[in-house]
Amino acid sequence: MICFLNCHLPAHLENSEQRMESFQNILQLQQFSGRSANGVLDHDLLFWFGDLNFRIEQYDIQSVKNAIDRNKLGLLWDKDQLNIAKVMQPALDGFQEGLLNFRPTYKYDVGTNTYDTSSKKRKPAWTDRILWRVKVADNYNQSVDRRPGEAEVPSVQVFQCSYRSHMEYLVSDHKPVAAVFSLKFAHKLELPLVQLQVEDEWTKPADAVVRYRMDISFPKSSWDWIGLYKVGFKHHKDYVAYVWAKHDESDPMRQCYQALFSEEVLPRGMGEFILCYYSNNHNTIVGVTEPF
Repeated sequence: MICFLNCHLPAHLENSEQRMESFQNILQLQQFSGRSANGVLDHDLLFWFGDLNFRIEQYDIQSVKNAIDRNKLGLLWDKDQLNIAKVMQPALDGFQEGLLNFRPTYKYDVGTNTYDTSSKKRKPAWTDRILWRVKVADNYNQSVDRRPGEAEVPSVQVFQCSYRSHMEYLVSDHKPVAAVFSLKFAHKLELPLVQLQVEDEWTKPADAVVRYRMDISFPKSSWDWIGLYKVGFKHHKDYVAYVWAKHDESDPMRQCYQALFSEEVLPRGMGEFILCYYSNNHNTIVGVTEPF
């Protein structure tokens, strides 16, 4: 599962510790329903981005501008508060970021590419950032294919293709940043977690039966349901009818079930539909039929 975490952290040079406190509060307080990922760091992959507001320490404004003008950006990296925090703060263990090979994105005179000329004369800084963190697969320790002493592997590999700012945008005192990633997942399911079977046509109420088979590892829930959708639906709640998915709690090894849509809930008239199995634990659709 992937989490996208967008933040606007506290401003000003002297508030680096406050920024870290705010970030740790977000990690602690943001909770999700379902068993797959209760917290932000429980996700297989986390993208953390936004106006994180970290500044450049020690150097004065003229030294920073001189490094920028001479394209010596590397001289500023070690003084960047976020780079320092990634070394010093346990909360940032595992977070990665591409090289800051673009000009600091703050603070500009609006409508220009000129750094702040107001009376405040804010020191340029890379306030706008995109980081990522990959979680090591929990089940890898038990893998029968793992050899003694072999390192753990992540559930997804991340390759950053580009990381850049966009100087052409002039509507803000910040310059937006963008990153392009390529993801490689460790495992591919040969079969869906839930396989649905249905008759080609429902010409009478007795035809409205769906048979389904669940993978033995699928974490079923009493809150799972099967929805009937018009082809082209946009959201999992766009169903025209649904039934609760049946499970036999007394037989955890049982995989095959069937469910019946009652005549009262079926749509009138003709149309092209599909059936989808919604998993409460996964918070998403995990099985789909062909249109019928």
